[in-house]
Formats: sequence, structure tokens, C-alpha cells
Amino acid sequence: MSRLKSLQKDEPESREPSDLRRGGRPPAGTDPLKRRQILDGAGRVFSTLGFDAASMSDVAREAQVSKATLYVYFQDKEHLFTAICAERRDRNIADLIEILDTARPLEETLVAFGTEMLQRISQPYVLAAHRVVIGVAERMPDVGSEFFNAGAMRLVEAFAHFLEHHVAQGTLKIDDSVLASAQFLELSQATVFRPRLYGVTKEPVSDDEIRKVIGSAVRVFLAAYRR
Repeated sequence: MSRLKSLQKDEPESREPSDLRRGGRPPAGTDPLKRRQILDGAGRVFSTLGFDAASMSDVAREAQVSKATLYVYFQDKEHLFTAICAERRDRNIADLIEILDTARPLEETLVAFGTEMLQRISQPYVLAAHRVVIGVAERMPDVGSEFFNAGAMRLVEAFAHFLEHHVAQGTLKIDDSVLASAQFLELSQATVFRPRLYGVTKEPVSDDEIRKVIGSAVRVFLAAYRR
């Protein structure tokens, strides 16, 4: 063993933590204020230039950080973009879950939940996030997995829990609440989400279209599962 390795091995374990040696600053990549600064700057860049045209240099310049600092927090543009989308996604899902009030009439809640869900997933930034994740999921499976599990699957599970309450109350007859939940969410997107996701339809979804799609989804769902 070399003298250098011997000295390293004999160093006392009680040495001062690195964050304290630097005057109490958080370890690299963990400062929440710096992360917030980067996300805010990146949000402005992506909103202005779009995902494809924006570069990490643009983000570093707008966020007023070095590129080295930027890469400490986010390994690439895709992870940075999905981190921004995740914040909005989490707020959206929290708002949707609040609608699932078991004290309200079932049909009224289904209409309110489906309507709000369809309005939110039809927003341009949601569509853009889905396109980016689809584009990178094969080479970055962690991005696709996180996006699905923390987004669509979280909503499916929350709605399934709502349905289970009504099964227990005798209002619905459902053998597989997760499957039924996913079916309602798919029915509530029919003819609206995918045409916009793939750029076939450009215009925003109208209130009349939402009422038509959600009304049909609720009728079909209750015809299948109402006791």
C-alpha cells in the first residue's frame, strides 16, 4: 500500500462534512433555491423557444448559472424539461383528486372529474410533455417510467379508490377497480386527446366537445357498472 493510501486510510472518521467545510452551503446539486432558479429560467426558455430549439446554453444564460452548475442539477435537456412538467403534472393531479368527493352524487362527480381531466390533458404544455417523453422513452426508460407512474398511474389508482367506495356502498358493481378506472379515463379522452397529441387537430378543445365526450363516457361507464 502506498504512503498516500495509508494516510487516506488512517484519516479520522469524524472529519468535518463537506457542506460545513464550505461554510454551511448545501452539497452540490441539492440547493433548492438554485434548483428553483434553474427551473424558472428553463421554463421561460422552453415557453419561448420550444423544446427542440432550446439548448442547455440558453437555459444557463436565462437562469444566470454556469453550464457546469446546470449539469450538476440536470444531466440533460430531457430530464430538465420533464422536471418542469412534473411540477405542473403533480398540481393537476392533486386538483383532480380533490374532485373525487364521495359525499357528492356519483354521476355528478363523474361528470366534474371527467370534464376537468379532459380540459387539463388538452393543454399545449401537457401535449408537449407527452411528445417529449414518447420521443425519449426508448433510450431513457427512467424518464418514461417516472412520467407514467407519477402521472397516469397515480390518477388511475386514485380514481380506483373512489370507485371502490361506491362498490362498498352498493352503487356500483365492479370486479376490477383499476381496470374500470382506466376504462373511464380512456373513454373521457376519446376523439380529443390523441388527435391533438399527434398534431392532427390543432384547435383547442371546445366546451361543446367536452360536454359531448364526457356525457357519453359517463353514460357508457354507468351502463356497464351501475348496480
